[in-house]
Amino acid sequence: METGTSFHPEGARHPLLRDADETESTLIQKAISLTFKSTAYLAGRLPTGTVLVFQLLSPIFTDQGDCDTVRQYMTGALLILCGLSCFFLCFSDSFKDDKGTLHYGFATIKGLWVIDGATLTTEAAAAYRLRFVDFLHAFLSLLVFAAIAFFDSNVVNCFFSSPSDEVEEILTCLPVGIGVICSGIFVLFPTTRHGIGFASSTSK
Repeated sequence: METGTSFHPEGARHPLLRDADETESTLIQKAISLTFKSTAYLAGRLPTGTVLVFQLLSPIFTDQGDCDTVRQYMTGALLILCGLSCFFLCFSDSFKDDKGTLHYGFATIKGLWVIDGATLTTEAAAAYRLRFVDFLHAFLSLLVFAAIAFFDSNVVNCFFSSPSDEVEEILTCLPVGIGVICSGIFVLFPTTRHGIGFASSTSK
């Protein structure tokens, strides 16, 4: 009969290592969860139609990430067009007339240029003129769309089918960094515009 010997499983002999692994796994899961939540929030800062068009056409243009040269050009054109859409639609705005009908227009240095033929007094139109924050939000929206695009595995596989370790680290960290920075700037410099593709305001 053996005495003085006992069975110690690996986890029991190294409880600190096991706890460290579990802590690291939990932190990674939280980081991934936070990343997806931030992505969803930032997607809400973009024109809904543009995001939907990109999500619909991305797997088609990239052939689920299996791109040849022609598909790379097509996907690149899609990214450029969607990016320009996000940029220029930040300069759009809306208002409601006396009947409650919603009208859209684009901000200019003199005021709002209404695109559907509705009339707006000079004084009222002047309240919608271009401001610095419009250009800031347009630039940030372009960056946010780029970040969301590179969260898309089809786009990444299309342009970087066999990325090096350094490129893979950049593709992983850069969109997250862009998302965090842009989220903070969006909060610090909010906009009151509710343009084409964005949520409308009941106060306008």
